[in-house]
Amino acid sequence: MRMNRVAVVGSGGSGKSHVARELGRLLDAPVTHLDAVYYDDGWNPQPPEKFEVAQRELVAEPCWVIDGNYNSSLHVRLEACDTVVMMDVPTWAALRGIFSRQLRHGAGQHTSGVYNRIHWGVIKYVATYRRRMRPKVLAKIDEFAAGKQVVFLTSRARTRRWLEQVAAGR
Repeated sequence: MRMNRVAVVGSGGSGKSHVARELGRLLDAPVTHLDAVYYDDGWNPQPPEKFEVAQRELVAEPCWVIDGNYNSSLHVRLEACDTVVMMDVPTWAALRGIFSRQLRHGAGQHTSGVYNRIHWGVIKYVATYRRRMRPKVLAKIDEFAAGKQVVFLTSRARTRRWLEQVAAGR
């Protein structure tokens, strides 16, 4: 199946931004990290309706990779995509991911697509993602991406192998 419009979802620290950058490179597609759309330079969020309009403009393009959850507007990306990549790593791996990202990149917004802001709310969100948020994301995938290609990446090794397969298929 051809991948032209890819929605990358999953817990913070799961590797969404890395996978999005690699897919963008492999598919020669523009990559959007939704944190960059949602937050301004002062970490102030956009109003929900403005954020959804911005996403509708992004998904109207013929080719894209978009990473981010934002469950309230996830349906916009799921309806428009042809492929969903679910970063479905264990909680410990996602927690390790947010802390190792902090060590590698420091806090703040970076041009590489890293949007790093660790505080108690982020730690709690990542720690409870599989129990609280994952079922909601899976339900939306079932509802809005039925019949589309859905890829579950459950480990860093599985992610690496899948990206190698994508590269070999190009």
